[in-house]
Amino acid sequence: MNFIEKYNNDKNIRFALFKKTLEISRIRNHKVIVETGTSRGKKKFFFFKRLNWKDGMSTIMLSEYAKFMNGMLHSCDISKENINNAVSFTKKFAENVKFYVNDSVIFLKNFDQKIDLLYLDSFDGHDVELASKHQLKEAEVVIDKLKEDAIVLLDDKGAKTLYSSVFFIKNDFKVIAESDNQLLLSKVL
Repeated sequence: MNFIEKYNNDKNIRFALFKKTLEISRIRNHKVIVETGTSRGKKKFFFFKRLNWKDGMSTIMLSEYAKFMNGMLHSCDISKENINNAVSFTKKFAENVKFYVNDSVIFLKNFDQKIDLLYLDSFDGHDVELASKHQLKEAEVVIDKLKEDAIVLLDDKGAKTLYSSVFFIKNDFKVIAESDNQLLLSKVL
């Protein structure tokens, strides 16, 4: 899984936990990956889009992981523009990625597969209360769709995770790793 090292950018403050997440996921042979909140990149000049490593660029890493594992990344965002940017960033892995323009709670509620790896990163965390309530709704609708050995990565620790982390722990998940920005949980250690 040497490909992951190319994402070790100085600005990618989430890299270490993403790497650990994907290493655990590989050992568990995870193939169904679900992400809420697609990597949006950022505008440079008026029209050119470029990677925004401060956001972690999860969609690119997860799409390459999906290709590596012969799996599928399902990435949902409410913004068509964000989806279009992510499609552009992940062209090389297009056969291993499906994009959805939808509210993440509705998307997760209607998702009809068991999930191996879940990454929750939708909704801006500027309003901690609203963002945390949104992530809790995501957790509540998806909990029964997680495989027994699934791993859950929650982004924006403290800005979105106030209620979802407690919810997962009450449902027998344990924090298996964390960083300043993220929490990684699983029932299986």
